Amino acid sequence: MSDRVAALRNLIAVRPGQARSTTDYLQRVCQTAARRLSASGTGISVLTDDGVRGVCAASDPHSERIEELQFVFGEGPCIDAFDSRRPVLIPDLAGQAAARWPMYGPAAHDNGVRAVFAFPLQTGAARLGVLDVFREHPGALSDDQLSDAMTFAELTMEALLDQHEATGIAGTGDGVADAVEYRAELFQAQGMVMVQIGGTISEAMARMRAYAYAEGRGLGDVARDVVARRLQFDRDPRDDAGRQA
Repeated sequence: MSDRVAALRNLIAVRPGQARSTTDYLQRVCQTAARRLSASGTGISVLTDDGVRGVCAASDPHSERIEELQFVFGEGPCIDAFDSRRPVLIPDLAGQAAARWPMYGPAAHDNGVRAVFAFPLQTGAARLGVLDVFREHPGALSDDQLSDAMTFAELTMEALLDQHEATGIAGTGDGVADAVEYRAELFQAQGMVMVQIGGTISEAMARMRAYAYAEGRGLGDVARDVVARRLQFDRDPRDDAGRQA
């Protein structure tokens, strides 16, 4: 084990009174990475070749929303890094993102992101996701920060593989995969409703929540119906909140 790996592993290690689940560990990775890399925030997303895509951890709620935008719009550094199997390093979001990500770029910029760096979580042929690093000011990562970021990605990959192995052996896990699938479906439904009503992401979520409340249903069930095209929403909020397709 290299000195760098050992040092970062120690920073992330469980302290007395802290939870020990994989989800909690990944959140500590995000928070530690944000501090170590002088970032405004970080996020970890799980992506698979069979379509499971969603956020599983973030350093803070604001960074989680920025990470989620990529799955709402279907574009962004996280998706590009996963598809290309290479880091995506954007030191100036304003200069490159508009053409590369016409929807995500302006949305991330509006949320205060000025630079973003995405590191795929992979080993050999296996790909599990991406670690994203956000900054509120433009500028490249230093050589040391780049090495640290790749080490954080390595430790994240290690934790996800350990969790997957434990789930396969014991038949149980701590909910990372289930949470990701739920969020991925919810984000996809938000994007679909946003288009249907001609509104914003927040308005789409408000309409879905209102419908779920009025019908006495869970939000996850509503999202599932939207994705399956069994439920559609009208543009005019004075009409029915939703209608069965």
